[in-house]
This record gives sequence, structure tokens and C-alpha cells, in this order.
Amino acid sequence: MAAQLPPNVPRAVVEHLVREQIYANLGLSLPASAHAPNALLVNISARHCHLTQEAVEALFGPGHQLTPMKGLYQDGQYAAKESVTLIGPRSRVISNLRILGPCRTLNQIELAYTDAISLGFDIPVRMSGDIEGTPGCMLMGPNGYFKLDQGVIRAQPHVHMNPDDAAFYDVKHLDVMKLKTHGALGMTFDKLVVRVDPSFKLEVHIDTDEGNACGLKPDTFCELIK
Repeated sequence: MAAQLPPNVPRAVVEHLVREQIYANLGLSLPASAHAPNALLVNISARHCHLTQEAVEALFGPGHQLTPMKGLYQDGQYAAKESVTLIGPRSRVISNLRILGPCRTLNQIELAYTDAISLGFDIPVRMSGDIEGTPGCMLMGPNGYFKLDQGVIRAQPHVHMNPDDAAFYDVKHLDVMKLKTHGALGMTFDKLVVRVDPSFKLEVHIDTDEGNACGLKPDTFCELIK
């Protein structure tokens, strides 16, 4: 009897398992990438924000708690039902900016380059949490406004991995790798920063501009290169 997979398993994971089984049944040697302990998932991270509890209460009311709407691939992370309006330079806005939970210890807005142009921002490419000297903005929610003096960034393309993945690819935390995407618009991202933590699943995050540029689809074959 075939093993039952949990619901909503990402396609990349299913393909990884199927490929392993097919090669095993045929008695063939697996290609090097197939020996990886975990399947590689490449996801497009749309614009979003991470907020402190203080900011959430200012925007939605005293004592308000974020309400999970959809779980993300990384354990414990979720897209909240709550969203806010971002007010940028010259009063240009983005409405329905999704909040990702749970709450963090700092406020951070992650936008794509085209978002920044539309809003009139000049934002740097930064790793999450590295917000010193970045632009600020105003957020508006149903209970009021919350001002950020800094925290608006374009996220550095990065890959989450656990220690087993890091050992397989022979990399360590904050090393830089390449992500090669195949297909009609295939291209290589040269500065993919490695983030290693025991709680992480193997997943690459690129933004909407980067995903559109390489024509990323659910069945696009991607590989990590040291």
C-alpha cells in the first residue's frame, strides 16, 4: 500500500519523493541533487509586514491578537487575517498589506522594487532584521495610525535550511549560494544568503519581481549551487 501524505504537501516535496521511488524501482543511481535530505521549495514572498504587539494594538485596538488565516511553509509562521494600509512618501498608499505572524520584536515592511517605485521609496536590499538606517513609513489600521521611523526594506533573496541541509550543501549560516532556475526564462541568482536553524525547512524566498523575472511556476525546476 502506498504511504499516505499529509494534506497540502508542496508539489516540490511530492516530486522529490516520487523521483526517489522511481529511481529506486529502476535500480538507477540518483543524480547528486536527488541525494539531498529534503526537497527544495522555491516560494515567491509577496509584499508583507512583520509587527510588534505594540504596533498591532495601536492599529487594531488594545489587547488585539493576530488571527491566523493560513499557515506558511516554515513551522509556526502564518499569514494573519489582519492587513493594514501603508502610507509612503507623498501620501502614496498600498492597501491590504498582509501581516505575517506571530508578532516580532521589531517592525519591518518587505516590498518588491516595483512597489517601492510606486510608493516613491528608495529602499535598500537587506536581510530580515537588518533595518538600521532604512526608510520609515506610516501604517493605518481600523483603530488608528502607527509610525515607523525605519524598517522598510527589499528582502535579500535567501534560503532557509536546517543543519542537515547545510551539511549536504557544505555551507554555513550567512554563506552565499546561487539559485539556478530553469525553463523558458531560466536565470541564476548569484547572491542567495543562507540562513541555518534547526527549526527551518529547506525553502528559498524571492520576491514578486524576482519570481516574475525568472518565470517561476510550481513545476519550475530549481537547484542550489555552492
